[in-house]
Amino acid sequence: MKFLRRLIITVIVLAVLGLGVYYIGTKMIADQLMGQVSEELDQSGQLESIKDEVRDDPQLQAFIAEGKNVDSEKLPFQTKEQATRLLLKKFNMSELAELQAKARSGMTAEEKQQLFDKIENRLTEEEMLALKVLAYKELMK
Repeated sequence: MKFLRRLIITVIVLAVLGLGVYYIGTKMIADQLMGQVSEELDQSGQLESIKDEVRDDPQLQAFIAEGKNVDSEKLPFQTKEQATRLLLKKFNMSELAELQAKARSGMTAEEKQQLFDKIENRLTEEEMLALKVLAYKELMK
């Protein structure tokens, strides 16, 4: 009986530790990734060029404009950090690194469409809408 009780307690403790490591680990990775990308974009001046590219692309404008009049309180996330955590859960690190590399070198219209399709396949409609709201807010800064 003691052995069974110890085994159950050990399993519960390990499960709680595992969940804690998972949550804290994804939070740390999301925070680090978000900080790194933001800093890199700010220092290189690419943020303004990305904003200009989006403003010049009517298809992207229409896509992001869907998030203009949405109540963000009802969406699954409201901050860039929460969005980053979600993307880290839905995409693996190699996919995110590949997307970042493509974005740096420039993307053709076909590559942009493939990216949209990949994102739409992995995210729910609410998550997509939340990303559009964040993108709209970021572009209007």
